[in-house]
Amino acid sequence: VQLVESGGGLVQPGGSLRLSCAASGITFALYDMGWYRQAPGKQRELVAEITSGDSPNYADSGKDRFTISRDNAKNTLYLQMDSLKPEDTAVYYCHANYDINYQRLAEYWGQGTPVTVST
Repeated sequence: VQLVESGGGLVQPGGSLRLSCAASGITFALYDMGWYRQAPGKQRELVAEITSGDSPNYADSGKDRFTISRDNAKNTLYLQMDSLKPEDTAVYYCHANYDINYQRLAEYWGQGTPVTVST
């Protein structure tokens, strides 16, 4: 199983980035997918998630600025980030989980892609 993130980098405040996560080795359409981030010295936190049924959910930090989406035909997860702020600086991780009847049967993480918001 591989989750490979891309699209991170350096961007000025107010700018935009689009992160991608290419999944392989899983039946992508069956998995709930998510983006997490970890800033230096802080715990990893949820940014946004999207269910296998295409229902999104956002943490307060990204609500109204971030958009999560998935393309099951391409086995790819996306995170469109607009109006970026310095506090969005972190390593962003792709996450996949497969639950049945509230039991977690499988869970995977990507290696992360760094995002730096700075002048």
